[in-house]
Parts: sequence; C-alpha cells; structure tokens
Amino acid sequence: MNKTLLWKTVFIIAVMLAFLIGIIGIPKGLNGQSLIASIQDRIHLGLDLKGGTHLILQVRVNEAVNSDSDRAIETLKEQMRVKNIAYADVAKPDPVNNSDRVLIKGVPPESAADLRSVVQDRLSDYDLSSGPENSWVLAMKPQTLKDIKTRAVAQAIETIRNRIDQLGVSEPVIEEHGLGQYQILVQLPGVDDPARVKQIMQSTAMLEIRQAVDGPFPTEQAALQAHNGILPPDTVLLPEGPLMKRRAGNTQDTGDQFYIVSRTAAVSGRDLRDAQMTRDENNRPAVGFTLTAEGGRRFAQFTGAHVNDKLAVVLDHKVQQVATIQEQIHDQGRITGSFSEEESKDLSMVLRSGALPAGITYLQESTVGPSLGADSIRHGVLAAVIGMLAVMVFMLVYYRGAGINADLALILNLIILLGFLGFSGATLTLPGIAGVILTVGMGVDSNVLIFERIREELRNGKTAPSAVEQGFGRAWVTIVDTHVTTIVSAFILFIFGTGPVKGFAVTLTFGLLANLFTAVFVSRVIFDAHVNNLKRGDALSI
Repeated sequence: MNKTLLWKTVFIIAVMLAFLIGIIGIPKGLNGQSLIASIQDRIHLGLDLKGGTHLILQVRVNEAVNSDSDRAIETLKEQMRVKNIAYADVAKPDPVNNSDRVLIKGVPPESAADLRSVVQDRLSDYDLSSGPENSWVLAMKPQTLKDIKTRAVAQAIETIRNRIDQLGVSEPVIEEHGLGQYQILVQLPGVDDPARVKQIMQSTAMLEIRQAVDGPFPTEQAALQAHNGILPPDTVLLPEGPLMKRRAGNTQDTGDQFYIVSRTAAVSGRDLRDAQMTRDENNRPAVGFTLTAEGGRRFAQFTGAHVNDKLAVVLDHKVQQVATIQEQIHDQGRITGSFSEEESKDLSMVLRSGALPAGITYLQESTVGPSLGADSIRHGVLAAVIGMLAVMVFMLVYYRGAGINADLALILNLIILLGFLGFSGATLTLPGIAGVILTVGMGVDSNVLIFERIREELRNGKTAPSAVEQGFGRAWVTIVDTHVTTIVSAFILFIFGTGPVKGFAVTLTFGLLANLFTAVFVSRVIFDAHVNNLKRGDALSI
C-alpha cells in the first residue's frame, strides 16, 4: 500500500471513530444498557417518536393594540391637562374592531395647534386628523400597527419558551406557524402533565396594581346601580379571581363578586424585576415580587398619594387581592392567598418569565402517547433495517466483490448520518427515519452509477486501474448534480416546513452530504486498495 493510500485509509478510520463518538458519546459502562442509555442521550427523539403534546396557538394581537392605544389615551389626557387644552371626552369609539383609533371630542378650535403639538411630540406613532363636530381622530400609523402585531407574536414565542424551559421540557419546538396568521406552533416531547403546561402557557399572568375605587358588588348590575348606572370616569369593572375566593380568613362562599378599579395600573408586569416563592406571616406559600427602580419610584408615588385608600392586585384581568394602603410602599410587595407549593412556584415562574403581550387561543391540540411513539420507532427501525439488508444483499449478489465495497460505504454513511444527529443535537422524527431510508436509496444509486460505468469501461477493453479511474471520473458529475438538486429541495422543505417536515429535510441533507463522501471518496479508496493487490491478469470482481 502506497503512502497516499495509507493516509486516506487512516483518515476514513478517524472519521468513522469520530462519528461513532457522536452516536454513543462517552458511555459510563460497556454493558448493553449503558450503551443504549448513552445513545438515547445523544440522539434526541421528536414528538412523534417520544410522545408528547402538539399545539397550535392563535395570538390575539388586537389585545396588544388595545393596550398600546390605552397608554396613548392616558398620555394624551395627561398632556392636555398640562397644556390646558379643554376637551369633553377621549375614548375609543370601537375598541373591538378599531382598537387603533381614538376619538377626541370637545376641543376648542383655538387649541387645535396645541393638540397637534402634543401628538407630534409625545405620540409620534399616531396620526391626527379632524373629525365631525369639533372632534379629532387619533389613528395609529399602519407601520406601527403592523409592528405591534408582529412584536406581540415574537414576544409571545419568547415568553412561552421561557416558561417551558423553566418547566424542564426537553427539546421543545416553539416557533411561528407559517400556515396561519399570528399563530404559534408548540411541540413538547415527553410531556407527562400536558394540562399543567397548557395552563401555564395560556396564562397571561399580567400583574397590575390598580386603585380599588369601590366594591365588592355581588353582580355587575349592582355595581352600576351604586353609581347611577354609569361607572366613574377612567374606571373598569373586574371580577374577583380564584385567589380572592380562597384567601385566608374568607370562609364564606360569596360567589362571583366584582370590583370597580382604575382603568390604568400604577405598576404592571413590565416593571417586575423578580418574583419568587416565599412565605407569609403564617408560613403559608406566597409570591414575593421586586420592582425595577422606575417601577418602584412610580409605586412609591402612587402609594404615597393614596394612603388609607385601597389597592387591587390584578392578575389576568381578575382582582386577586384587595388591601388598604397603610403607608408608602417602594419596590417590594407580596401576593398572598391559599396557595399550594406548586401553585406559588408556577405563579412566580410565570411572573418572572414575563407576561404575554396578548391572550392566546388554542386552535389545535393533539397528544401522542409514549406507547404509540415506541411503536413508531419499532416499525421505522424495522423498515430501515429490512430495506438496508435487502439493498446490501442485492449489491453482493449483483456486483459480487464490488458489492462489499458498496455495503461498507452504506454502513459508514449511516454512521456519519447518526453521528451528525448526535453532534448537532438535531431531533429525529418519524419522517426523519424516512429520510434515512431515502438516503440509503440515494447511496445505492450513486454506487450503481459508478459500478455500471466501471463495467462499461471494462467491456471497452480498459485495464482494471484505468476502468476504475474512468468510472469514478465520469460518474462524478452526475452524482454531484443529483445530490445538489436534492439538497436544494430539502433546504426549501426546511425553510418552509414545520416540525416533522423539517426533521425529514435535516436527515436527508445530512445523509446526502455523507453519501457524497462515502460513495466517491471511501469507495474510491477501497477500489484503489483492491486494484493495487490484483496480480497481472486478475479480473476485477464487479
């Protein structure tokens, strides 16, 4: 064996060993169980193989738009008071269908310039136009509206990912669902408590501390009757939440009660710096939170101005706690109630990971059981093994000694493909197994092209070394062409596909790249080594 061929052989062996490490890692033992456990740690299984939950969520982006326009209304009112601009009313005429529009009524004509100045300086994301009967329309700019909706989806994905990561779900898929507008795809392999995960994901957990103006009332009608059928200005009516119903000392079943609270919050979840499970004075689970410096400053200002008034702790648009402000409070607070340990941990985790910018709706939900996943693995692996064995036997029978060359290349191809999955952390799905099987077929196709070309050269009277040289040289262009076009197709599937389709694209691409190496380089080295050992007059076994 010449020196060049020796180095090529050493390189092939080193590649094989490297990718074997990618498959099994460094096992803790040499017994079968340790090897299987090591492989399972390296090769991550997808939802359809491991079992788990598949969800498609719809982000209610109009809620994010409503929140932004609410803040715009408060800023506008504050600046109009500062500028002494008189007005009759500032409100959204259609908050459901046109939440990006605000109607300003009763502004005197002589104050029009001041109003335009306020909008230009403080509300640059809005356009101001004149309306009917001495009114003005404040409309969100189209680009701003689009950005808010897009950002709401991106923030929802990030928030859900943070919550799922803290729950310890392995290999989750959380991404924008390309088949629907403002939708999110969530796949959670191996989830053992999907109900809990679903509840945590869905909770907006938007912490708000507002002024409690009045309440409780047994019904919404009772709250309106107490104020002559009209709520006080800048207030809303909110129901009590489960913590309110279960709080310590409240032994009576009061049913659903309602509170009148301020429309805007003194501080909100955006002002949170941290939230952790803690204990109240009776050693019961509670949730303590810490505000940012700016949030603490505003909270201190609010509580200092409302000593002896009541404040409401609002979570998910429900009043969870009402308390009297005894003194000025700065940057720390606590939510108490009849929490269990798990509930307090979940609530603090949700608050800590950030609030969803808008609510979500479940459009689709499906669950794959572990037994079904194991059955898919069993049948998929069986199909791959049977297919590969059938191909290897065919190559041995049809191409004789050269078939051994092809079979060795196929085995190395499979080792490299699985090693790629182990090193990259890519997830193996059921369509991914189909990609492995297709890779085997592509590998055989490459060998058939090369072997048939070598046979043709031998029939034309070429010597064995010349036939091998010409066979690989002339088949190379065709092999590269077929592989590149297929890789491009797989790349498109990866970009536009979701979940299992991406798994198919990944395994197919890795397999094709490995096949280029094994079919062209490895097979050539084996042929060259065999040809060098042929004696004068010996025929090439092909």
